[in-house]
Amino acid sequence: MSGAGRRTIGVIGGMGPLATADFYLRLVRATPAATDQEHLHVLIDSNPEIPDRTEAIEGRGPDPTPLLVDTARRLVAAGAEVLVMPCNSAHAYLDQIRRAVRVPVLDIMEEVASAAASLRPAPAAAGLLATAGTVRQRLYHAALGRRGIEVVAPDASGQRVVSEIIASVKAGDTGPAVRGRIRDAAEALVRAGAGAIVIGCTELPLILGPEDLAVPVLDGTEILARAAIREGFGEYQSTRERSQGSIGASPRPVRRH
Repeated sequence: MSGAGRRTIGVIGGMGPLATADFYLRLVRATPAATDQEHLHVLIDSNPEIPDRTEAIEGRGPDPTPLLVDTARRLVAAGAEVLVMPCNSAHAYLDQIRRAVRVPVLDIMEEVASAAASLRPAPAAAGLLATAGTVRQRLYHAALGRRGIEVVAPDASGQRVVSEIIASVKAGDTGPAVRGRIRDAAEALVRAGAGAIVIGCTELPLILGPEDLAVPVLDGTEILARAAIREGFGEYQSTRERSQGSIGASPRPVRRH
């Protein structure tokens, strides 16, 4: 256990590196700390050699599970007490990672779905901007569905556009052209009935934010960072406990230590 009752956070990163850096920046900025010593101890293993998750999900590429598990175990061996993955599509392999380590591994879909359910009014439907692999796995469909929220996903043509945008961000393009394209994709989901937008890929918060749309934007990177802070300061509840209890509750405030 880290000092002052805090737990060390381990980040299974590198998927991609820019998204990992964005996650860490958000975690630091959201931590209620006035000095260096009040921040959490964070270990980041940014492993860009982890195979592409969507290619694996679609049967076009190698299985990323061995390297995901190796990365998780390396972080735990180095002292991590709570693990997070700032990559949505990697959550297709969450169960395998959880079986491989003896520390909590947070679930971005559950965290985002809880945040969606806490909106007032809660949306009847949420639009999903994510990789083709994440959409295909339907993990957001399941997590949001348990809370009575329907998912509105792009059609095949729209999904190709979203996938192209994600690839552009991974290549370092966060300019106005890709920003305009992703805003158009989000607005199409709003016109299709989405009362909120889930940013379900950790590249996309780099080019889309709450100020870009007229409906609530659920930023998975920001929500996961705040969940990591909550757990790092000793407020962990298992997924089972959350699903049986305060599913619709807003995230609890972080205690200062």
